[in-house]
Amino acid sequence: MAMCVEIWILLLALHVQGKTQTSAGNHPTHTGSGQMVQMDSAKSGFVGSQVELRCIFVNSNPPVKISQVTWQKVLNGSKQNVAIANPALGVSVLPPFKERVTFKQAAVRHRTPSLEDTTIMFSELQLSDEAAYICEYTTFPAGNRENMVNLTVFARPMTRMTLTTPTIVARASKRKMTVATCVSANGKPPSVIKWDTRLKGEATFQETHNQNGTVTVRSNYVVVPSRETHKQKLTCIVTYRNERITDSVVLNVQYEPEVKIEDFDGNWFLNRQNVQLTCRADANPPVTIYQWKLLNGSLPSNVEIKNNTLFFKGPVTYDLAGTYVCDATNSIGTRTGIVDVNITEFPNNNMPRGGEITQEAHNAGAAIGGAVGGVALLAVAAILLFVFLRRRQRTFKGDYSTKKHVFGNGYSKAGGLPAHPPIPKNLQYPDDSDDEKKPAQIGGPGGFEASERDFDGEQEDLKRPYFTVDEGESRDYDERTLAFQYDPEPEIADDMISQTDGSVISKKEWYV
Repeated sequence: MAMCVEIWILLLALHVQGKTQTSAGNHPTHTGSGQMVQMDSAKSGFVGSQVELRCIFVNSNPPVKISQVTWQKVLNGSKQNVAIANPALGVSVLPPFKERVTFKQAAVRHRTPSLEDTTIMFSELQLSDEAAYICEYTTFPAGNRENMVNLTVFARPMTRMTLTTPTIVARASKRKMTVATCVSANGKPPSVIKWDTRLKGEATFQETHNQNGTVTVRSNYVVVPSRETHKQKLTCIVTYRNERITDSVVLNVQYEPEVKIEDFDGNWFLNRQNVQLTCRADANPPVTIYQWKLLNGSLPSNVEIKNNTLFFKGPVTYDLAGTYVCDATNSIGTRTGIVDVNITEFPNNNMPRGGEITQEAHNAGAAIGGAVGGVALLAVAAILLFVFLRRRQRTFKGDYSTKKHVFGNGYSKAGGLPAHPPIPKNLQYPDDSDDEKKPAQIGGPGGFEASERDFDGEQEDLKRPYFTVDEGESRDYDERTLAFQYDPEPEIADDMISQTDGSVISKKEWYV
């Protein structure tokens, strides 16, 4: 009996399928007068998950009789039966959905079923399940009523990030190479890949569309390997819908040694004790061999080599001078460091032993420099003040129109007549003579005649009579000759300044 019912349901499903295939692609929603089929317009789920497709029949008053409910899958214009519920014959789920599709309400499977709610459940969702699904009610006497839901199936991608090679080698050619690859495989919809890093490289992108509707996105990161790229972090950021997936790697770049020689502070002087040179090398992998040599000669006899250091035993001598070379070798290559060592007789006290200027020395130098600068500034100011005052002192403030010319060896004070020596009382002139008045000879024991004076040249100058003449005054004087004896005048005083025109002027009277 059960076998007959199953065969009958199968024939009925085939009949319904054959009838609906003739009108594939034309499936309007029939609401009728009072009856309607309620469904969601769209549903979605991820591959492997479970999804519910709701279908509820709203009956009219008076109610109509439900003869059968049929779920169908519509794909590319064709319909495929999924499940059927019949009040008399029961429930049937057709392959390939039989293992994954069930009616949500148990009442549908009862002997006296209730078919108002025929919601179905999809489990283990597959990409092939993506389609439009129709829920059709066959009623009497109203006829068929149906509605449709669109099911979208998403595929979460598999994301991974890998180094192109376990070991990245920096070559002298400096060629670009792919150091890392980020892949987002079999995603639906496709992912978006970005890179986060401090490296100065570039990224390439490629999309591959798979037959099942998924997309694989691949991105390669290209950079020039170098010592600077070693241990740099590289992060791949995959954005899938609203999800953010990150994966990171740290680059392991192998490179030749970067070599420099340390511990020479530029202050190696005679008899200094215990100096050394150290060969420092930055390399990946580490340096395995250090070799020391001295250009144009051999290493000094008092040198001791320990690993990467040269120890010079005893006092420093001129024999230690020269160009020292350190060769450092690892599995990638060999690089060289060079230092020129010069020996001085005396130490350079201004240079610290470490070869670097300490903060204390720097501060002391700044203080000394400031003090020297201040002293120099004060000295310049003093010189300028002295020059200014000297020029002011030498500036003549008087009236040159009153300056006196001095004849003979005497001098006169500007602004007044000179004080002549008193004329002797026994100096006689002829009375009422129109001729030039000439002094008579001086008689007596104290007298003398000009022709009988017996002085040397210097004394004669000192004995010469003198008189002054104002500038601008008439020079028409009587040609009287004074003949008298007087004491020599003293030398020009220290406060007098001689002028280019032969006169002298007192500083006290004419200068400020």
